[in-house]
Amino acid sequence: MGKKKRPAYRVVVADSRAPQKGAFIETIGLYDPLTDPVTVNIDQDKAQKWLKQGAQPSETVAKLLARQGILPAKAPAPPDLPEPAAPAE
Repeated sequence: MGKKKRPAYRVVVADSRAPQKGAFIETIGLYDPLTDPVTVNIDQDKAQKWLKQGAQPSETVAKLLARQGILPAKAPAPPDLPEPAAPAE
């Protein structure tokens, strides 16, 4: 996918035990970050089928699925609060 200096990515379903760049089970979409606006084509039916079967999307794919409305958007993490000071004696 893609060419030199022109990245494009496939969104695939893969077994977690398979090598990262190894065999995959099914292609469910495409992602092209260089178009304006960014092109994200994900087959909603296939994505939901695999999610119902227990597939765990990577962090990046979860963001793409949220952008497409397939997954709910992740709520931002609350800011770290300082620990309360011990009472003075």
